[in-house]
Amino acid sequence: MSLLKTFGDLKGTIKIKPQRYIIDNWVFKLHYKATVIFFLVGSILVTSRQYIGEHIRCISDKGVPDHVMNTFCFFTTTFTVPYVNISKDRLEQMFEIKAMDANLLDTGNLAHPGVGPYGIDSNEPVIHHAYYQWVPFVLFFQGLMFYLTHLLWKKLEGGRLRYLVDSLRYSAFSLQEKEIKVGSNNIPSKSTREQKINQVRQLFIDGMYINKYWAVKLMICEILNLLHVVLQFYITDKFLGGRFNNLGSTVWAQGLDSSVDVLDEVFPKITKCTFHKYGPSGSIQYHDAMCVMALNIINDKIYTGLWFWFIFLFVCSILGLIWRVITIIFHSRSTGFNRLVFSNSCPGKQNPWNALNVSYYYSYTDWLFLVYLAKNIDSLVFKEILLGIAEDLEQKKSMKQPLLQAEELDKYT
Repeated sequence: MSLLKTFGDLKGTIKIKPQRYIIDNWVFKLHYKATVIFFLVGSILVTSRQYIGEHIRCISDKGVPDHVMNTFCFFTTTFTVPYVNISKDRLEQMFEIKAMDANLLDTGNLAHPGVGPYGIDSNEPVIHHAYYQWVPFVLFFQGLMFYLTHLLWKKLEGGRLRYLVDSLRYSAFSLQEKEIKVGSNNIPSKSTREQKINQVRQLFIDGMYINKYWAVKLMICEILNLLHVVLQFYITDKFLGGRFNNLGSTVWAQGLDSSVDVLDEVFPKITKCTFHKYGPSGSIQYHDAMCVMALNIINDKIYTGLWFWFIFLFVCSILGLIWRVITIIFHSRSTGFNRLVFSNSCPGKQNPWNALNVSYYYSYTDWLFLVYLAKNIDSLVFKEILLGIAEDLEQKKSMKQPLLQAEELDKYT
């Protein structure tokens, strides 16, 4: 069991740093931040003996040392008996009854849910539980899988926003003619600020069509996030032997009234274990044990919470895609919609028609790029950039108009 202790070192290595550049939305962050933290915390909890003590302790006869039985039952598989043979009295024929029956437990005819008589010649069906050996590993790698789409989007995004944001960092504080150093940060001069803003304007105008697939790549990653939630739900269900799909709804429906916890069917707290060894004469000796699975008191909380989290994440991902469709439809058609989107980025009496003008003249990618640029820089600096881009577009359109008129005249001469 010392194998699992290695995951305890994660507590000293996990460091959460604030993200300097915003290249996604809050739904995306739910996938690669909140969900990853959930899985990593879960993997740490199931490997921390200080919270639950020993993961397994088995009670057996003195024919097998306790530490041997504990180790054997943990690394092999324990099991529960779904049905047990019960008799109304000792003279009547035995009959089968479900080992999770609340009446049996309440009347004392059953010691623990899923634990009943099971001898050498028994042919009753049993349910083996082997998943608990792999829980910390599976949780850890599931958390890593949720981080993959973020890494993919960072690769596809190509650092475009970072390049622009770096050049505009602290530009809102440029009030002097000379550059000022504050700690490890440099506040650019007013001339440098103007130069950087003009550079961004020019890069935006010149790169309109170069970055036309930027928004498409983001939407692909958002769709992958949705599909990944479904995949993880399927993986978890297979890992728990097909008993995860209805876990949360069953727990919700049961409430607190029943004396039998439905989680004991998936995460039994008391299980059975069988150990065979050779006796002095060479015959096989049968040793039956009843094991206390302290680890499952953590597992059932983790997976119940995970079921509800997956549902929440799935709904949020659907809503995120719906919002993406809404932005595609209204970004170049509605001034009110742009006023809503840029409400925090254009303070004062800034007319969102400038954003509408930009998005109408160019593509959805350009509009979305402006939205994310607004999230990364100061609102006053963004306001100046947006006004400048709108002026550049008007100038570009006015220069094209005489050329178009000249072309029309040439057709008739």
